[in-house]
Amino acid sequence: MKARRVQPARLGLFFITAFWLLVVLPLSAMAAPYAAYVIDARTGKVLHARNADTRLHPASLTKMMTLYVAFEAIQRGEISLDTKVKISKKAAAEPPSKLGLRPGQRIALRYLIRAAAVKSANDAATAIGEAISGSEAKFARRMNRTAKALGMTRTTFKNMHGLTEAGHLSTARDMTIAGRHLLYDFPQYYNLFSRITADAGVRKVTHTNRRFLNSYRGADGIKTGYTRASGFNLTASAERGNERIIVTVFGGKSTSSRNAKVAELMDLGFRRAPSRAPLRKPAKPVYAAVETKKSVVPGSTAGGAGKTIRVNGAVKKSKRPVLRPGHQAPVLVAEAKPAEAAKPPVKPVAEALETKPAEAAPNVTLASAAVSIRPAARPTKLAKAATKKVARPQEVVTRVSTSGGRHWGVNVGRYPSKFAAEKVLLKTALAEMATLDGSLRKVVRRPQGFDANFLGMTRETADLACRRLAARKISCFMIGPS
Repeated sequence: MKARRVQPARLGLFFITAFWLLVVLPLSAMAAPYAAYVIDARTGKVLHARNADTRLHPASLTKMMTLYVAFEAIQRGEISLDTKVKISKKAAAEPPSKLGLRPGQRIALRYLIRAAAVKSANDAATAIGEAISGSEAKFARRMNRTAKALGMTRTTFKNMHGLTEAGHLSTARDMTIAGRHLLYDFPQYYNLFSRITADAGVRKVTHTNRRFLNSYRGADGIKTGYTRASGFNLTASAERGNERIIVTVFGGKSTSSRNAKVAELMDLGFRRAPSRAPLRKPAKPVYAAVETKKSVVPGSTAGGAGKTIRVNGAVKKSKRPVLRPGHQAPVLVAEAKPAEAAKPPVKPVAEALETKPAEAAPNVTLASAAVSIRPAARPTKLAKAATKKVARPQEVVTRVSTSGGRHWGVNVGRYPSKFAAEKVLLKTALAEMATLDGSLRKVVRRPQGFDANFLGMTRETADLACRRLAARKISCFMIGPS
């Protein structure tokens, strides 16, 4: 029999079909699920949602929570931006994207924060968590407590960098909540997420979201994320005039297609959002007990039972004060029958309280009308002595200073209202807790306005505070003792 010749066209169709079955279909099956969420950042109103509550791999969007906890720790004084963090072997061994840190190397926390926010460096994120909580597991527990307090109900963190791990899941809604809290809870740090480049100490780093930041008008953050399991994720924010929109997209197929989708949703958000809306900032996290007889401490590194306060009720017995010498104790008179009226009175109150309940007389009442305590007369000699004028040398008593040499202070500006001055004092105190802790915030009214002052400082502390505030571009001058 002659071998049958296969037509070239049929052969080509065969190879195309085989390629589709063996390559294209498996890749499409591996594509990450899509989810999207759009809100008006001013009010939190939802403008669009699709699969918003589906638990998916967040990838490096995780670092939004890592940085939120870091900012919170700085605000609480647990750590400072200048703290030198020692890099562990675990942190240095994290896979890219990374800053390239070495085990044993020491680097300021501020550079780790920049690397995590701008370059999305996994080694920097791990080092931040270890510096604050001591280990990845403890920091992840703190992240979960914070997420729950923020209202991120369907999020579970297992690490601080976002690399794929079993159980490390979040949703488009929850990541949008995290982005909104970063914007409004820590506005002093939010500019990090819009920097195209940043100095990370060991080298200069470039933003992973620079294409969207450069291409979309008004975009100023926030965070990208990618792993094979998650696809291309992005939580982005943009402001135009009085309007601000936050968009989260999970499961993009590429950087360009994801950015295009986010831009499309941003446009939708700006169309649907009202031009004017009241600003309702999200409430700060409230760390309350989630289990009976347990309390969650926001700054703690391990979840355990807190102090339990038990109230046993009213006291059963109250001690009566001893009467002054010479005073007659009130007499308790029993309600006796006529035949028993001649009986001697019962014991005084002081003795009656010491008797056992079984020995106490029934229906005992205080005969207040029968008891009259007359104060003793004032001695005559004492009265006469008091009328005599005794010439004594006058003594000038001066107040002893308790300031301990803290006669210095700093002024951080003059403002048109007392409220504005107090607001600046509070904001400055939170930003520079290291040197202003323990000082007295005081607003002094002047003819030209209201001075915002920090008082009760030593000269050295005031000088250091002014230099540190000047480095933050906050106007400041020292106030000496007058």
